[in-house]
Amino acid sequence: MVDLKETTEDSPARKPSGPLRRGWTTGACATAAARAAYEALLTGEFPDPVVIRLPRGQRAQFVLAEAKLENGAATAGVIKDAGDDPDVTHGALIKATVTPAPAGAGVLFAAGDGVGTVTLPGLPLPVGEPAINPKPRAMMADAIGEVAAEFCATPDITITVSIPGGVELAARTSNARLGIVGGLSVLGTTGVVIPYSCASWIHSIHRGVDVARATGLRHIAAATGRTSETAARDLYRLPEQALIDMGDFAGGLLKYLRDHPVSRLTLAGGFGKLSKLADGHLDLHSGQSKVDVSRLAERLAALGADARTVDVARNAPSAGAILSLAHDSGVAAALADAVAAGAREVARAALAGATDVEVIVVERDGTIVGRAGF
Repeated sequence: MVDLKETTEDSPARKPSGPLRRGWTTGACATAAARAAYEALLTGEFPDPVVIRLPRGQRAQFVLAEAKLENGAATAGVIKDAGDDPDVTHGALIKATVTPAPAGAGVLFAAGDGVGTVTLPGLPLPVGEPAINPKPRAMMADAIGEVAAEFCATPDITITVSIPGGVELAARTSNARLGIVGGLSVLGTTGVVIPYSCASWIHSIHRGVDVARATGLRHIAAATGRTSETAARDLYRLPEQALIDMGDFAGGLLKYLRDHPVSRLTLAGGFGKLSKLADGHLDLHSGQSKVDVSRLAERLAALGADARTVDVARNAPSAGAILSLAHDSGVAAALADAVAAGAREVARAALAGATDVEVIVVERDGTIVGRAGF
């Protein structure tokens, strides 16, 4: 239940240099809107700006973009500012409509336009519930409680969260794969968006594993990008819930599977990223690990490549250039197989025997060039 950045096999989202501005999560925006709407329901007046308390104790202020009170319901809206993070919901209108609920009901939640519904087990919400995560629910309940205490009211209300355009935005996230249909998730653990944080991606990896396990899948495939994911999916005709968008976070996947195993894992990726895994790196991002071209040159030599090819490989600018040299020498498949075997051994060590694993190396055109099987 997380917004993932759109990536391709060759051009993942990259963190720009320099200081980056933080933003607010969807959950924080929904909390601000709900607090303002509830106060208006009680008093007839919308606080603007509205101030909320975040889970770690700090206060945050939001300006209302919409405020409407009619027919016994109050609606407030906040424009989400995700800071400098490439969040698909940046600039979206996050709305909360507050209506009275039966006495003793407490604070209830409903999904409005653009907010999804949970349809598969394995997530931290029951099937059939609005995709409003537990932490944002707690934030909203706390904010409502503060308002109720201030005005001596009993908070028996329904909060309906809506995100106009959320259905279209959700198509750019992993929600459908996780069984969240009809729109976006309302997320946020701290209320603050840290630009280009790996935490949200790793969270999505874990939830993907949880859903796969809860739906009885015994074989999953994790890929570094779309091209390699397509190759793994087509190889086994795997369902969507078996596919994990691992990105660069091999360690985040493997360490979670060690404690939450499945029977079989197919790791799929490009030659360069898997060569880094074969060298023992669990974070495959270019800012965290580098391709060891000398090691790849040694592998070429061991496969019988001529001395000139090996010398050129030692000074190659990229793993792709070395794979091209291997193609010219007729040993590309053998080199890719060796890299796959090395990556498999590193993965096996990280999994500690909990899950059987294979590795497939995929070229940019989607061809499987190397493989180390189960």
